[in-house]
Amino acid sequence: MTTPAQSETAKNDEATDADAQRADARQEEAAGAQLSTAPREELTGGPTLGVIGWFRWFWRQLTSMRVALILLFLLSLASIPGSLIPQRMVDDLKVETWKEKNEFWAPIFEKLQLFDVYSSVWFSAIYILLFVSLIGCIVPRTWQFVGQLRSRPPGAPGRLTRMPAYTTWRTDADPEQVREAALDVLKKRRFRAHVVGNAVAAEKGYLREAGNLIFHVSLIVMLLAFAAGQLFKSEGGKLVIEGDGFANTLTQYDDFRSGALYDKDNLDPFWFDLKSFDATYERSGPQKGTARTFEASVRWGKPGGKEQDAVIKVNDPLDVDGTKVHLLAHGYAPVVTVRDGRGKVVVDKRPIPLLPVDGMITSSGAIKVLDGYRDKDGKKDQLGFKAWFVPTFGGHEVSSMFSQFPGLDFPVLALNAYRGTISSGSGIPQNVYQLDTAKLEQFKDDKGEIFKQLLLPGETMTLPNGAGSITFEKDIKEWASFQISEQPGNGWALTGAVAAIFGLAASLFVQRRRVWVRVTTGKDGVTVVEMAGLGRSESPKLPEELGGLALRLYEQAPPAADPEPEPEQGAEPDAEPKGGSKSAGGADVESDSAPDASSAPSESSDADAPPQPPADTAPSAEPAESAGKADPHHTEVSAEGAEK
Repeated sequence: MTTPAQSETAKNDEATDADAQRADARQEEAAGAQLSTAPREELTGGPTLGVIGWFRWFWRQLTSMRVALILLFLLSLASIPGSLIPQRMVDDLKVETWKEKNEFWAPIFEKLQLFDVYSSVWFSAIYILLFVSLIGCIVPRTWQFVGQLRSRPPGAPGRLTRMPAYTTWRTDADPEQVREAALDVLKKRRFRAHVVGNAVAAEKGYLREAGNLIFHVSLIVMLLAFAAGQLFKSEGGKLVIEGDGFANTLTQYDDFRSGALYDKDNLDPFWFDLKSFDATYERSGPQKGTARTFEASVRWGKPGGKEQDAVIKVNDPLDVDGTKVHLLAHGYAPVVTVRDGRGKVVVDKRPIPLLPVDGMITSSGAIKVLDGYRDKDGKKDQLGFKAWFVPTFGGHEVSSMFSQFPGLDFPVLALNAYRGTISSGSGIPQNVYQLDTAKLEQFKDDKGEIFKQLLLPGETMTLPNGAGSITFEKDIKEWASFQISEQPGNGWALTGAVAAIFGLAASLFVQRRRVWVRVTTGKDGVTVVEMAGLGRSESPKLPEELGGLALRLYEQAPPAADPEPEPEQGAEPDAEPKGGSKSAGGADVESDSAPDASSAPSESSDADAPPQPPADTAPSAEPAESAGKADPHHTEVSAEGAEK
């Protein structure tokens, strides 16, 4: 029968055990704390502090890593339209052509700013929110990581057997010597280690958090580089015919775009002349017409500097003090001569660049005679020609002709002639490659049909009613289109991208882990060594690493033989205790059962011989489930050593 005093004692014991368990849990939590700089999730309700509360809640959400990843994904999605839809900042002509072909969608796309994606309001909003989110997420984590670097690894928890990886053995070495040896072994393996009480605490893998922070800082660098490139960039295009040149001044560009903060007076002074353009094409097979060589030979220089020769290829631009000259496209410029109604030459062997409309360089354009022309009566007038050119004539289609090869194998020039007012002198700019026929009258032949003609090199088209003539000269020049650009943020963007790759690799493949080595003196006076490891995430490499560290320490602190238990009265001296067994290291494994007096003596017992552990026997790191059940004073050896 249980007395009240015994019941009270039992309740006190249960309360003491519960307090001890809670204390152990707190120690284990402290041991695993700060293995990451990620902020803890706070399970709180909605804000109840009015405007300030809502602002704090919004700031916590915005600076969370989850929202940063969502914004990064949205930024990637927002960039897709800029790759599929023509952009004004790249090519205004393509935008206008697309709008003419898609009259229904053009107003919708204009309202959605899809022709100016990278400068649109919605793209800028995602960009700025991502920038703020990354900064708000990185700054506190950086300070926390700096604090971890300045601090020391925490002391060992109360029960090392509950760690994911654990091993233990007994040794005759002095505890202080074992601790010094453990400290030396851990430091040689690049652990940050120090002695805390009766244990050595060590930590490794700081490169994981450093890589994580480097990755996110690199994202900020790339965002800043992108912003700087948009604000301070300059970009323009120029079509240059063989024999002509270009000077880097604003008036020389065919089109020019710059960032909001770019100073147009800071254009780098340089020039270049296009000496020749060389291109070869595949003549047979499924890739017929594909360019094999595509390069422009130029001569360039700076004012007062030495002239130099260079070859500009695709993806191999000419770099002049940070300004790059890229080769974009090429085409043909038929050379024509125009005479007026009195036979006077008004256009003398002028190359007329025509723009390609397909991969075989079927080209179209306009020839305009604005000044100097007079008809047969001496009256001033203007002439215009719609022109189509094919380098290798392949035949006629419904209302046009086509080329079957991009090389100059069979060049043909087709012309339609007009007269009237092309330019009124009002100063309104016109597209040099298009002919506005609103105020023009098309020439007709004697039958009243549209006057048009196909010309081979050297042939002449004579206009009706003595209006003059146009000759297609045998000389056909080529032209090349160049993009002259200055992007100040490209170097930083490349640096950020490379750093982001290395940072991401470190954060994915480096594991943050801690190791403790506790050295105590058992009740029998023998030193007990316990080793345990804890990682930020579960990994099969942690037990392997702990086993390797234990093997190093095992060599300096070899196992000790357990003392032979004294036989009970009436038992033989050499009798082995019931349930006892020899370990691979030569030490008896303790048993909880009492020795049996009736046990038969073992003739092969070697209890009196000094134990000699095999050379390949070492302690093994066991999972926490099995390690937690073992007595910390048991000698644990690997299965491989036991078999040997």
